[in-house]
Amino acid sequence: MKKYILIVATLFTAGISGCKKDYLSQEVNPNSPSVTTPQLSLAAALSTSANIVTYDYEGEGVWAGYFTTSGNYVPNTTLNQFNLTTGSLNGDWGDWYGNLTNYNLLQGIAAKDPSLANFQAIAIIMKAYGFQHLVDQFNDVPYSQAFQPATILFPGYDKGSAIYEDLGKQLDNAIAIIKGASGAVNPGSSDIVFGGNMAGWEKFANSIKLRLAMRVSTKSPSDPLIADLASTESLGYLDGNLDAEANPGYANTSGKQNPFYSTFGVDANANPGGDEVYYRAPAFEVTTLINLNDPRVSSFFAPVSNSWPAVVFRGNTFGDPLAKANPLTSSIGPGLAQSSSQNSILFSGAESLFLQAEAVEIGALPAGSSGLSAGSTANGATAGSAQALYEGGIVASFIASQAGGTYAPVPADGSGNPITAGQTPTTPNFVWTAPSAATSAALAETYLTQSTVNVGWAASATSTQGALAAIYTQKWIALTGLFPFEAWNSERRTGIPAIPTSVDPSRVNPIPPYRVLYPTSELNTNAVNLGKEGTINVFSSKIFWQQ
Repeated sequence: MKKYILIVATLFTAGISGCKKDYLSQEVNPNSPSVTTPQLSLAAALSTSANIVTYDYEGEGVWAGYFTTSGNYVPNTTLNQFNLTTGSLNGDWGDWYGNLTNYNLLQGIAAKDPSLANFQAIAIIMKAYGFQHLVDQFNDVPYSQAFQPATILFPGYDKGSAIYEDLGKQLDNAIAIIKGASGAVNPGSSDIVFGGNMAGWEKFANSIKLRLAMRVSTKSPSDPLIADLASTESLGYLDGNLDAEANPGYANTSGKQNPFYSTFGVDANANPGGDEVYYRAPAFEVTTLINLNDPRVSSFFAPVSNSWPAVVFRGNTFGDPLAKANPLTSSIGPGLAQSSSQNSILFSGAESLFLQAEAVEIGALPAGSSGLSAGSTANGATAGSAQALYEGGIVASFIASQAGGTYAPVPADGSGNPITAGQTPTTPNFVWTAPSAATSAALAETYLTQSTVNVGWAASATSTQGALAAIYTQKWIALTGLFPFEAWNSERRTGIPAIPTSVDPSRVNPIPPYRVLYPTSELNTNAVNLGKEGTINVFSSKIFWQQ
């Protein structure tokens, strides 16, 4: 039976604002609602989620140590000087609430029809995914009173900690719905993440639960979220064989490219994307990778122009008012911006493996339990141990980022023939050849044999900081570029790695903000409830899980 859903934005506090319009973008006009099927609604909402994760957190990526601003532009005072206003870095508020409205509508319609149980479960999982992003950025947000425009025009705020606890319950509920959905309609191709593989959605939900639990574990090791991990542990998690990744049909056509590639790579007309020229490599990460003998430096970042015969990687110093111009610095590399049709990652298997490693290391999950990934045992680690999961995360990152690719110069005469003496490469200066997955995996195993702290497990476990520091450091490396918001969250929680602060002499605070301000739209439309949150100071008001 064909079902139709009325897609219309609730009269909430903000609409879609910061997220760029793109393929299957779901900006909605409440004055001109449209009718769609559950299949189309699901595909559009998932595509919009991918756009939000890609587009909305580039500024936080500077604070996470992944980007620096280009010397080709006037210095960015918001990023480099921490000079935030109510209009700074918070466009995802409206983007998420607009998208969550559509998931909420899908959930409500599907709940009334047992044949749509899988759609209901996916909507619940994605609501949990979106609300975690909102809490991690703003702490207290409208939750229990959200999406009720007929009765509550101005929703009150729930405590971030209470939302987290309920998200864990919602994820358990979604998993139970999937388990009981025998005979329900399979989402099929409308599920642009797992293609209707509901076991994949179970693992995704379980991985979000794990992320929630590890987020609170540092400050509250006895939190119920941690104890509840055991209830669904046997279902397993995302890992090196399974990422949560969306692809609605990306192609090398304007408006249909993968959003990361179109902005950090080239557009459909082969022109550099806007962020490719605005953001440059950070000196801190480039130096860190080189010092760790990490070959991912050449896949995360592109060589400096005109450096042949050397292949040089160079970044700007965070906040440097005299930042180097683009020809002297590296852009995002071909191991991240791979193609116009590459998948958009919502939650990587590598991140999940590092979270599993952390959970085992702190005793939140038993080593070798049935639901854990085996990890990498090539270096003698026991399957499902913290070491195996840690090393598995590194292997997954090497494969995903195409570590071990090679660069060759482009001949000056444009002939495609090998460069000859006296010639210099033209722009683009280098041609990248991606390696096979097997080559990247083998390179990772060799990398892991180093007796280097934050690389080799034995050296890290016996170091002053211990194994957890290695897990946090390698997770930060693995999240490079594609997941700046999650890296910022991890660094705020653990302090590892210690990202250098801005060197801008006009910075307004010694360290970056702990959070951003609520958006102007809330001040204008929901001031009474927002006022109950008290005065927010971005340099002292922390998210509830921060120490």
